[in-house]
Amino acid sequence: MARGYYANQTDRTLNIGDLPTLSEGLESYRAFQWEVEIAMPPGMEGTDDTVLTLAAKQVTSIGFTSEDIIADRVNDKFYYPGKVTPEEVTITFDNLVRGQLAETLFNWMSTAYDPINGVFTPNFTQGDPTGGFKTRVKLYQLDNTMTPVKMIYLYGAYPKAWKTAEFNYGTNEFHTVELILRFDFAVQYAGTD
Repeated sequence: MARGYYANQTDRTLNIGDLPTLSEGLESYRAFQWEVEIAMPPGMEGTDDTVLTLAAKQVTSIGFTSEDIIADRVNDKFYYPGKVTPEEVTITFDNLVRGQLAETLFNWMSTAYDPINGVFTPNFTQGDPTGGFKTRVKLYQLDNTMTPVKMIYLYGAYPKAWKTAEFNYGTNEFHTVELILRFDFAVQYAGTD
């Protein structure tokens, strides 16, 4: 069965008073229509809410890569999928005056490494069901009516780095806070549940 190219399926004939058929079937989601939701780990100090829905400024690409297993057979190479490595994701937030966003994100970072006491994963002790540092992060893609339609779910996410932006008198921008996350695996869902 022969399949025609999209250009051949579109009526491009221009008659006086008529408009050509446009490529509405190729409509994409907008890169600027999304929300980030972070579930704060249980038992984390200084958080009233268990889930933060934040106005993030930017989220870098989310993905993972499968390493190659190479089988050499005489003069040929054959490739098979191997171990999968998730990539780091960086989320940039505006450092808002209200809400103590920087402090909340710093407190989350402190569940992975507490710089005051020099302790790794201080909330994660043996036998403590509420302590932990890994959590879930959801990125919702929104449609043209700002309704969530797809979701990328980061399982086992934890902060690897917390950084404030440069302080500079010469710029005319809002100050930001960067959070670099590691995660166990990511899943793209069609829908929000």
